[in-house]
Amino acid sequence: MSKGPGLFSDIGKKAKVLSLSIFLGGENDATFSFDFQKALRSYESFLALTTSTVKKGGYTSGDVGAQYIYKNTSADLKVDTESNISATLTAFDIVPSSKTIATLKFPNYESGKLEFQYFHPHASLTAAVGLSQAPPVDLSVTLGTPTFALGAEAGYETTSGKLTKYTAGITVTKPDSSASVILGDKGDTIKASYIHYMDQLKRSAAVGEISRKFSTNDNTFTVGGSYAIDSLTLVKVKLNNHGTLGTVLQHELIRKSLVTISSEFDTKALDKTPRFGVSLALRP
Repeated sequence: MSKGPGLFSDIGKKAKVLSLSIFLGGENDATFSFDFQKALRSYESFLALTTSTVKKGGYTSGDVGAQYIYKNTSADLKVDTESNISATLTAFDIVPSSKTIATLKFPNYESGKLEFQYFHPHASLTAAVGLSQAPPVDLSVTLGTPTFALGAEAGYETTSGKLTKYTAGITVTKPDSSASVILGDKGDTIKASYIHYMDQLKRSAAVGEISRKFSTNDNTFTVGGSYAIDSLTLVKVKLNNHGTLGTVLQHELIRKSLVTISSEFDTKALDKTPRFGVSLALRP
């Protein structure tokens, strides 16, 4: 793939992935996942197995999956405890500098889709179409460089002939920082985020995000960050103006094998049950 501005979905993603998202299940859920896999395309061919379990109150659900990779093609298959089957086929470079993704689901086969991504040194393009009788269509385009990029995305519903979404964004990336502004929800929400790295390895950083919903005049301001206690342990924290505090502790047990413990609770309502999550990823 070429080193260009990236996809539109990448705008603002660094700040969200770093500290503004916490690994948790639903309300008061405990999530336990075990992941046995290797990085995509690290070998020409291999087979990986995955399994995860989610506990919701007194009910436990989970899924079992398999991933097969051969050269520039990968196939993923997942089956959950409710007999839902999903399969994803990814192919690189069918057209030079492109990625094609086909997703199929059963029995809800109409939720499947076909997506095409194209990368250029100064632009990227994605097009996705649903696999149904009246397929929805999503398009996005990004222009710029790895340092500066702007883009937009839109969703079109063929049954009604109306736009279901349209979003625009801009991002500026430097070696030690990144800032982005996104106008979404059909112009009803604006979100700005900034991330500043404290070290060259980008393990310690500070993040700030502010969003405003115009229809309700609701403002949300979130601050957070990550701090590397040592070469094996990382702590992440986030707090917003509504009193929601989230923390993550991640420790590398052995090379590339991580255990992650996360929690989230409302500081303005300490009587509510906190949310917890646990993740274990073992990678050979």
